[in-house]
Amino acid sequence: MSKVKISSEKSVSTSSRTMSLLSQLEKINSDSLAGEADNVRYVTSKILHLVQSQEKTRKEMTSKGSTGIEVILSTLENTRDPQTTLNILSILIELVSIGGGRRASVLVAKGGTQILLQLLLNVSKDSPPNEELMVLLHTLLAKIGPKDKKIGMKARINGALNISLNLVKQNLQNHRLILPCLQVLRVYSSNSVNAVSLGKNGVVELMFKIIGPFSKKNTSLMKVALDTLAALLKSKTNARRAVDRGYVHVLLTIYVDWHRHDSRHRYMLIRKGILQCIKSVTNIKLGRKAFIDANGMKILYNTSQECLAVRTLDPLVNTSSLIMRKCFPKNRLPLPTIKSAFHFQLPVIPANGPVAQLYSLPPEVDDVVDESDDNDDAEAESEIETENEDDKDQHFKNDDIETDINKLKPRQELGRSIEELTIYEQFFPELLENFQECDLVSKEPKPFRSDANLGGPIVVPTAGEEHCAEANPSVKEISLKESNSLLTEEYNIRPAFLELPKKDSNKDSSLHQQNDQRKLLPSCQCLSQEIVKGLDRITLQNSARNEQYYGAACVIKKESKTSLTALACSKPYEHASPCGSSLFEGSSVQLGKLCCTGVDSEEDDDSGSSSSGEQVMLEVSDVSPVHDSDLYIEMVKTTKSIPEYSEVAYPDYFGHIPPPFKEPILERPYGVQRTKISQDIERLIHQNDIIDRVVYDLDNSSCSVPEEADVLKFNSKFESGNLRKVIQIRKNEYDLILNSDINSNHYHQWFYFEVSGMKTGVGYRFNIINCEKSNSQFNYGMQPLMYSVQEALNSKPCWTRVGTDICYYKNHFSRSSIAAGGQKGKSYYTITFTVTFQHKDDVCYFAYHYPYTYSTLKMHLQKLESMHNPQQIYFRQDALCETLAGNSCPLVTITAMPESNYYEHICQFRNRPYIFLSARVHPGETNASWVMKGTLEYLMSNHPSAQSLRESYIFKIIPMLNPDGVINGNHRCSLSGEDLNRQWQNPNPDLHPTIYHAKGLLQYLASIKRLPLHQRDNVAH
Repeated sequence: MSKVKISSEKSVSTSSRTMSLLSQLEKINSDSLAGEADNVRYVTSKILHLVQSQEKTRKEMTSKGSTGIEVILSTLENTRDPQTTLNILSILIELVSIGGGRRASVLVAKGGTQILLQLLLNVSKDSPPNEELMVLLHTLLAKIGPKDKKIGMKARINGALNISLNLVKQNLQNHRLILPCLQVLRVYSSNSVNAVSLGKNGVVELMFKIIGPFSKKNTSLMKVALDTLAALLKSKTNARRAVDRGYVHVLLTIYVDWHRHDSRHRYMLIRKGILQCIKSVTNIKLGRKAFIDANGMKILYNTSQECLAVRTLDPLVNTSSLIMRKCFPKNRLPLPTIKSAFHFQLPVIPANGPVAQLYSLPPEVDDVVDESDDNDDAEAESEIETENEDDKDQHFKNDDIETDINKLKPRQELGRSIEELTIYEQFFPELLENFQECDLVSKEPKPFRSDANLGGPIVVPTAGEEHCAEANPSVKEISLKESNSLLTEEYNIRPAFLELPKKDSNKDSSLHQQNDQRKLLPSCQCLSQEIVKGLDRITLQNSARNEQYYGAACVIKKESKTSLTALACSKPYEHASPCGSSLFEGSSVQLGKLCCTGVDSEEDDDSGSSSSGEQVMLEVSDVSPVHDSDLYIEMVKTTKSIPEYSEVAYPDYFGHIPPPFKEPILERPYGVQRTKISQDIERLIHQNDIIDRVVYDLDNSSCSVPEEADVLKFNSKFESGNLRKVIQIRKNEYDLILNSDINSNHYHQWFYFEVSGMKTGVGYRFNIINCEKSNSQFNYGMQPLMYSVQEALNSKPCWTRVGTDICYYKNHFSRSSIAAGGQKGKSYYTITFTVTFQHKDDVCYFAYHYPYTYSTLKMHLQKLESMHNPQQIYFRQDALCETLAGNSCPLVTITAMPESNYYEHICQFRNRPYIFLSARVHPGETNASWVMKGTLEYLMSNHPSAQSLRESYIFKIIPMLNPDGVINGNHRCSLSGEDLNRQWQNPNPDLHPTIYHAKGLLQYLASIKRLPLHQRDNVAH
């Protein structure tokens, strides 16, 4: 108890003593008494002693509300006594040395920077200047400088900029003095104008007199000098000066010397400082060229490889990697043009915009490599930035102070006349239908008004008018049904297929008989049973084109020549379109490279294989109630594309089972990206190890398929496929180039391609080298998707997340800023991943996300239409318009049928509010289509809440706003080369028909006062 009391009394006495001393000092300053120099010197020395020995004193002087700093600074400003000045500088150094940057910020806020700079100017006039004062003064400025953003400008205005530089020049051997001076120069150099000014006075040459080869002496001075030099070389003017004097080679030589002698890695900060200087000087093109000429790539590559074994040296490896990536010579993509490999002639060329610019570019523009400096200095842009800021301020001053509410209100004009909008009346037959001839659910007579004229048109007030409910009170009494007596199936029971309308019932009857027994079974169980029953033998053979055809665990059937098959269409589909070619036009439908030979039958033992007229069929179990492989083939035949597709991708034909679990995020091992970049740099250093062989090329029709067994085969000539070119780099490494959107020279992100000819136990590295986004989810755990045909035939028709060592980074390929439409980002990015395949000679597909093709949509809509109960669900599918390529844009209407054909029920039916849904305006965002698929299936289901929604609303749905982009493997645009999601304001009917007519639907609803209660566009990122 006594100890606590003694401690408390001591604390109080210390605090009161400090306050007493500060009060004495403040009184002396206010009275300005002559002859008080000794007293001030005594008081400041006592305060210094307390500050050095008591942390509480330091906290008290810098606490909020304390006047201690003001008193000390006022004394410093007024005193002329050198010892008092030394005492005060020592006090301030003690105050800011501990406690982080907060105390330094307090000193800056009290005007300490200006006082110290003025003191520096006064002391420099002495001849010679007081060395101790200069050391303490520079030490304090170096500590508070980083907290004062305007210290460089203040020093330049005060004329104190060159004082520190001259001190260094005159005292090169006095390390105690020049060390804090260099620290202050480093702070000054953060201002680009100061850096240029100091450079003109020879500061760069001065720094190279201080830094040098390995030495254990004066390492602190070496470190500070390197940091100062790195800051100075961020100025392009200083960097050019360093290049002109050959300092790039000097820096590399110094770095190698320190690397060799620092075997215990005690001087890593010095080595990193040298690398920072190299990094700064290589920001300009001349610096990068000097770096390459000095063999810098090989030097940094070798030294960084030697540092990999020591984890603490990772900062050196990372900085070296950044420098090498920056200095790697820029190359254009190995393509004849960065424009799309496919061309579509637009009916109208826009007057302005990216497409107009693309058409006006000379053909040689996209062959130009942009060698401009990536990092422009602030010195070159400072005046422009200042002018821009002035303009922004002026614009702000001229703007309204109050927000104009009228600007926030939507425009009430329809944009088109009522007469023009009447063409959309045909898409709303539900508003006119009287259902007199329909077989509805309810048969009981319902009371209705005697004056209702059911024989003629029924006039129903719009849902937007408030008097509707008052005029028809019976409408208010209609309750929403929670269930229906006829719908006895549970929601989770898989519904049986209803027979589709067939043009030739004899042709398809056998197919339905074969499918009926397996349609109600779970998918995986059904597939396993069929594989066991139908597996006779598996044969592999080569075709005349030297393509390998594989069959595993597949069911082989012999069909008649007229039957519909999955592998080949015996009757070519003939269709011609002036805008686009139909898929498989004039040719048979093929499924990739996989094929099963016929099995010898008991009836025809003498035939060694199936005859040419016989058809072979691969079967995988039904993966979804709305997936039908044969129907998909029929849908594909009517799909029109710009490329001449010749195949159907197996994942789209077979379908897939969604993963039953939440997809995990891949944890990337440490240092993967650094390793990948290092392997890329090896291409420049060890060029003889690079194969550089083109194995797939859409631009070269004569490019042959590799015949070697150890070379992968690639393909993307199917709907939604996107892969333009493949180059084999090393034995198991391939560079892949994506095709740009048609009528565009960019938008590379979506990929969907086929790989075959692989071996097991081998890690294949794939590099997609022309991505454009500056970052990607691939850096945060996302994996590409893969679909294995062998797994599909073995009861696992699934897309799975695969790949290791995944990363996304900027590469050395670039395009000119002119070809990029003036965009700043001129470099391309690489997605790299490594895959080890589970099956030899498998056929695998890779995709950015789960593919969902236009033909898949048509198949799903056809199946939904055939499966619904027309007594309960009102389902209608219309063609809203034709796209540029001649494909129809589906418009779906879903609601509940009226309870009966009596007036009250039809009135309720017609007055249901509209809900407008759309999706897939961006082709590469396939998850929007999967969300829409789930929405459609839910709205068509027997679930009570789905039934309630149907009875409450009319759903108008455009499930795919950009069919042409989806079909042709675009990522963002339609065939017009424009982002359709940016065309809603003023769509062109010739270039953006789907947007034009979708907007027309909404405008028509507005014209009849039936605007949708809710409108949503599924845009997925």
